[in-house]
Amino acid sequence: MAKENTKDQILKRIARIEGQLRGVQKLIKENADCEKIAQQMSAARKALEKSNHLMLACMIEEQLLEQSPELKLQTDDIKSLLSKYL
Repeated sequence: MAKENTKDQILKRIARIEGQLRGVQKLIKENADCEKIAQQMSAARKALEKSNHLMLACMIEEQLLEQSPELKLQTDDIKSLLSKYL
């Protein structure tokens, strides 16, 4: 993984998602309203997608920096675009 900061961000997101999924399990066990369960599942899915985007940006950055360390500025732009449009 390219940066310790990225690793920490991803681990925090995964921990948050884990908590969301535990909440979904609890709602199901408590026979909560289906809409409420679906809403929480959707939130967990979106959080997982954002974590995946962060991982993809990390992968792209690693590949580009292997080719040329001078591309650092461009990798920041790429990460910004990924987070904005994905």
